Amino acid sequence: MAKTPDFAKTMQDMMANFPIDTSSMQEAMKSQSMLGEKLAKVALGAAERSTEISARWAKDTIARAGELAAVRDEPSEYAKAMSDFASASAEMAAEHMAAYAELAKKVQMDTVDLMLTAGKDIAADAQKVAEKATRETQAAVKKATTATAAAAK
Repeated sequence: MAKTPDFAKTMQDMMANFPIDTSSMQEAMKSQSMLGEKLAKVALGAAERSTEISARWAKDTIARAGELAAVRDEPSEYAKAMSDFASASAEMAAEHMAAYAELAKKVQMDTVDLMLTAGKDIAADAQKVAEKATRETQAAVKKATTATAAAAK
């Protein structure tokens, strides 16, 4: 019966000869988490502000509807009240849509700012990792060259 060789020790030895620096991964995860937190704050702030705008719009509309429901002496006053309500509703819609537009613009600017900052941070981190890898590679090449020269003598 054939015995299957155990490659666990071989793999452990091989991985030990290729050390991996996990600090760059940890930094990347930390940076990503921080970006996610900041983006979540922007989104939650926008949701809160949007809810405030919607609530104010609803309160204004309800207040106007209360005025519309009042009893009038003349039938023409009902038509005028309805016309006033429609005009006021159109004005409120314009005001509240402008508030939504301002909110969207602010969220867009905050998001772009966060993404630009994150891009700069990522570029700086990548440069640090590349410089470290270059130093380590040069040291390994120098060590290998020295060992080869010593073995040749």
